[in-house]
Amino acid sequence: MKENKKYIKILLIVAAAVVLLLLPRIISNSYYQMLINQTMINSIVVMGLNYITGMTGQMNMGTGGIYALGAYGMALLTTKTGASPWLGLLLAVVLGLIIGRGLGYPSLRISGIYLALTTIAFAEVVRLLLTNWVNFTGGAIGVQGIPKFSIFGFTLDTDDKYYYLLLVITVILAVIAKRIISSKWGRVFQSIKDNPDAAEACGVNIAQIKILAFTLAAIYGCIGGALYSCLMGYISSNTFNQDLSINYLIMMMLGGIGSVAGNILGAGLVTILPEMLRVLENYYWLIFSIIMLVFAVFMPYGLVSVPRKVMDLIGRRKRQQ
Repeated sequence: MKENKKYIKILLIVAAAVVLLLLPRIISNSYYQMLINQTMINSIVVMGLNYITGMTGQMNMGTGGIYALGAYGMALLTTKTGASPWLGLLLAVVLGLIIGRGLGYPSLRISGIYLALTTIAFAEVVRLLLTNWVNFTGGAIGVQGIPKFSIFGFTLDTDDKYYYLLLVITVILAVIAKRIISSKWGRVFQSIKDNPDAAEACGVNIAQIKILAFTLAAIYGCIGGALYSCLMGYISSNTFNQDLSINYLIMMMLGGIGSVAGNILGAGLVTILPEMLRVLENYYWLIFSIIMLVFAVFMPYGLVSVPRKVMDLIGRRKRQQ
């Protein structure tokens, strides 16, 4: 029985890999390709948010500000100095380390609604700074002409070419996230969320763990922002408002808190579904909001819990027979 499950799992992984590799050839529409690329970027950001809000239970509402700094770090470095986007990606990691430390320390003294307000203020300060520092950031006009990645002289200047780079980075970060969640660090993150007093009594350094979680979230968020700026080729401060932070929180909750697969599912649902509903014209956002409410009420543990519920239902029916 265990061997059969192992073979099925291997077959599913191989099938998924084949589909992902052939997806740009299957979907030729450039708009849909861009949506898929945006879904992968959003998945990266949500996987980062999952460390701090999903696993550790610290309410971070400043994801939009983290995302913006990663995007502007990439855009300004490459356009003002002519540096390679690969250096911009490295800068995003460094910015994530700095931001994570900066946001992590306030979480040692405050929590709950007060931490949420602090991170909201952080995101708003970032947005206002990017809007008003016109000479450096371009203000509301933004930054144009952001260069594309290139590998051995091969420029990733189309959505289908860029797709494969995003796929590799997303898979690498997803594997890292999965390993962290399944490791002792993941259990420590969860213990702080469930009972911080008991965790501290067992010798867990809560301060260090909270800062680590914020740092991981910020690194993922900045990487996502840097990749987004190269995807679009143009960014503006108007994009990085508070709605963006809320959307990432919704993605995490709908997909499944604490699950990498759930993070990816939630990112895909919230990114693609509104675009599919645009045929409803003025009513599309109302219908989307109703769908989100239904998911929240009837699937509080997210989309990732659906297969388990189905298997439990099948098992109960077999026992009743």
